[in-house]
Amino acid sequence: MQYLMNLFLTITFALIISALSACAGQPTTSQGNQCGNGLDKAYKELADADAKGFGGSVAYVKASGLLAGAKVQQQFGKYPNCVNKVKRARYYIKQAKLGKDT
Repeated sequence: MQYLMNLFLTITFALIISALSACAGQPTTSQGNQCGNGLDKAYKELADADAKGFGGSVAYVKASGLLAGAKVQQQFGKYPNCVNKVKRARYYIKQAKLGKDT
C-alpha cells in the first residue's frame, strides 16, 4: 500500500512540474508578444540583408549583436528591454541595406 501511495505521489508531482514548465515559456503580455514577433521579423530582415551582401557591414554586426541581446532578454522575461533592442536592431538592418555604416 505504501508503495502505491509513493508511486501515485511521484507521478502526480511529475505531472504538475511538467504542466508548469510547459507554461513558463509563453509570454502573456502584449510586450511579450511584441518582443517575439519583432525578433522573428528582425531575424528574417537580417537574413535578407545577409543574402543581399550586406553581412559584413558594421551596421549588420551591430544589428546582429542587438538581436542576440534581445533574445536573452526575451528568455529572462525582460520584454521592454527586448522590444527596445529589436527596434534598434531593425534600424541598423535598414542602415545596412542602404549601405550606411553607423
